[in-house]
Amino acid sequence: MKILVCISHVPDTTSKINFTADNAEFDTNGVQYVINPYDEFSLARAMWFKEKQGATVTVISVGNNTTEPSLRKSLAIGADAAIRIDAEATDGFFVAKQIAEIAKANSYDLILTGRESIDYNGAMVPGMLATLLDYNFVNACVGLEIDENKVTATKEIDGGTETFSTTLPLVIAGQKGLVEEKELRIPNMRGIMMARKKPLTIATAIEISANTKAVRFEKPEEKSACKMVDASDIDGLIDLLHNEAKVI
Repeated sequence: MKILVCISHVPDTTSKINFTADNAEFDTNGVQYVINPYDEFSLARAMWFKEKQGATVTVISVGNNTTEPSLRKSLAIGADAAIRIDAEATDGFFVAKQIAEIAKANSYDLILTGRESIDYNGAMVPGMLATLLDYNFVNACVGLEIDENKVTATKEIDGGTETFSTTLPLVIAGQKGLVEEKELRIPNMRGIMMARKKPLTIATAIEISANTKAVRFEKPEEKSACKMVDASDIDGLIDLLHNEAKVI
């Protein structure tokens, strides 16, 4: 089984976020980047298929050379090869089209992505990718078993989960639950050393016109200071809830 895992290179949630060019561009100065957490769940599941069923695992990302540390980390975790499509990721459709071109040329059986990236939270690429490839698609996946060409998948729905059967080829948008957090991999020294010898291919992007453009970024408004109300001042509390918070 040939598996392709899509990797997003995203800002660490602990990084301080700023914007430049009159709030039209994201300021990358001083920002630490990591593998998108949702993608980590998918990568960990791919490693399970590699170890238990002999699958080959390739990771792929769209971006410039600054994204390579995330690909190298994926190789150190155990992926067999990596592909970087040399282009700035302008929007979800652009990313999906680039990855689809690589996938068509290599006939992957299973494509694993995260449900969404934690920077833009668009949740567009997995569905677009499945449509472009005419693959079956499971979103919000929290369980995945494969027996030859037969697939049993569980997805999260409102109020519970839904389990059903499908077949390969398949695109999975994974999330927490696809593997347990304790199953997430941390590269060890041997893995890091071996990753240096594994292939990282730089692919040329295809020409695609951007369909969207970021006009302006805005930070959430700062929360107002907390007002303390004496436990005995019931009338004052009711007044604040009614006239200021307007919740009663």
